[in-house]
Amino acid sequence: MSDFEPKASNANGTATGYRVLARKYRPKDFTDLMVGQEPMVRTLTNAFDTGRIAQAYMLTGVRGVGKTTTARILARGLNYKTAEIDKPTIDLRIPGEHCQAIMEGRHVDVIEMDAASHTGIDDIREIIEQVRYRPVSARYKVYIIDEVHMLSTAAFNGLLKTLEEPPEHVKFIFATTEIRKVPITVLSRCQRFDLRRIGAGDLVGLFSTIAAKEGISAEEDALAMIARAAEGSARDGLSLLDQAIAHGGGVVRAEAVRSMLGLADRARIVDLFDHIVRGDVSAALAEFGSQYEAGANPTVVLTDLADFTHLVTRLKYIPSAAEDPSLSEVERVRGASLADSISVTTLSRMWQMLLKGIPEAENSSRPAGAAEMVIIRLAHAAHLPSPEDAARRLLELSEGGEGATPGGAAPRGGNGGGGASMAYRTAAVGQQSIDATARAISPQPTARLQSVPAPENALQTMARVETRPAEAAPVPKVPVNSLEELADLCSKNRDPKLKALIRAYVRLVRLEPGRLEINLPDEAPKSLVGDLQRRLEECTEIRWMVILSREPGQPTLTESEASTRAARLLDARQDPDVAAILARFPGAKITDVRIRAASAEDETPSLPAAAESAEGDILPGDDIEF
Repeated sequence: MSDFEPKASNANGTATGYRVLARKYRPKDFTDLMVGQEPMVRTLTNAFDTGRIAQAYMLTGVRGVGKTTTARILARGLNYKTAEIDKPTIDLRIPGEHCQAIMEGRHVDVIEMDAASHTGIDDIREIIEQVRYRPVSARYKVYIIDEVHMLSTAAFNGLLKTLEEPPEHVKFIFATTEIRKVPITVLSRCQRFDLRRIGAGDLVGLFSTIAAKEGISAEEDALAMIARAAEGSARDGLSLLDQAIAHGGGVVRAEAVRSMLGLADRARIVDLFDHIVRGDVSAALAEFGSQYEAGANPTVVLTDLADFTHLVTRLKYIPSAAEDPSLSEVERVRGASLADSISVTTLSRMWQMLLKGIPEAENSSRPAGAAEMVIIRLAHAAHLPSPEDAARRLLELSEGGEGATPGGAAPRGGNGGGGASMAYRTAAVGQQSIDATARAISPQPTARLQSVPAPENALQTMARVETRPAEAAPVPKVPVNSLEELADLCSKNRDPKLKALIRAYVRLVRLEPGRLEINLPDEAPKSLVGDLQRRLEECTEIRWMVILSREPGQPTLTESEASTRAARLLDARQDPDVAAILARFPGAKITDVRIRAASAEDETPSLPAAAESAEGDILPGDDIEF
């Protein structure tokens, strides 16, 4: 019990009334704050010991982690004074002269202000006018401003100068749950402490201690449920514990807490999860219906299902997470077992579907029906192959079924993973390989059955098989025999973008009617394979298979032209006449070599040429630009 809590009394002066646990066991010194806030306590301890006390502090964190209480304890430490000690300290075991008044919020030199109801510049102006006066009895005049992010812009601006250079007898302590709404100009003038959420294990220990002090019998599973529901807030947890004590008539039992919070049984949540991953829709719906009839909230059931999915995924990578005291025995044992048997791909898919399904149930006019539809989707998806398995099977079919397992089932890898080479090949084939796969699955028939009339002998009683010759290679409407022709085809069809991409990125590996094998660099657009196939089929009016190969292939058109141009420039420089011209005119250089078609009338060219012969020499009739 806090030494500084005022006691309610009746007309006769006898103590009466009931104080809630959140007030009764509010921390009174830094020793109590060690629960979950060790970094802040250590920092303040060192600062007080060395005399490095800041002029302003900013305390931030979620509701119920102790921001206002910490501010009061900090004000008590700044003004601590006893007969033996007269300096700021964090050792507050012995109450000082000002301690009780500060903790009760009635000390004249410790001013508490709620910024939610005092948001204007006038309230801040009043503070600015008062800071010039020294404290009445304490060492420091301390201003505690709660929910400081609610101050107006003008109020913040009015406080800046005083906050940066306050009198030596003034200290500011701010508390906020919305640190991002506080201007950076204010934050830069404060020493900031982020009060962390209190871990579920620490909360369970705190609740057990308080229950023992109150003489209350509490089950460990019940305290774990309350700790999870508190979400890191000691105040929320103590309020729930208070409610559970009243609900259970002085005894805190797991079943009563579950009923009070509208929670589903954790063991039954694990059963529901097990039915879903096995794809047993009937059993999953029956289990959900049973939990709903027992009073479980449909949205809470889905949320608990998502929590258990997260737990199983964590246990897959961090087996030591099973030691969390907030977990029940069922969650520890069965969670670890399921983590060993379910792939990460399946768990990730369940997580994504639950994240989308929970808002559906919350916003639906029929939450139970919406939750059932989510469970049906989850159970149905349990039979679906992972994306890696589907892509592997697709590749096997597109390659003629190589590596396919009997019965048409794709081989499965551990955890649903396909490996790096699998991912590469999947990306290589791309979206356009789906058509090729469809053709591989259902090829055109090479024979057909035709009935014949009245056979004359026994051999003719069977249906006659009329076979057709094997189909010849498809004949394109517009022949394409090289990359140059493919680029020209794009020009004729007014597709300059695709032409530029072909020239810059495509390296030809193999080309035949209906089949194009190419190599692409990493920086090539991902849609280039599909665009090539579409353009080829539009222009040639035959089916094309565009395959991404790992073979290096030929140089791109741009690389070939650059190589050819470099060879021409080199040949031009080696020509005696050109070399003489370059020597005669210092600073001159060859910028381009152009081939001019020579006619029969051109018997004596007037200028040296700069074009390649079959051997790459400069011939008469070629032009050289300087």
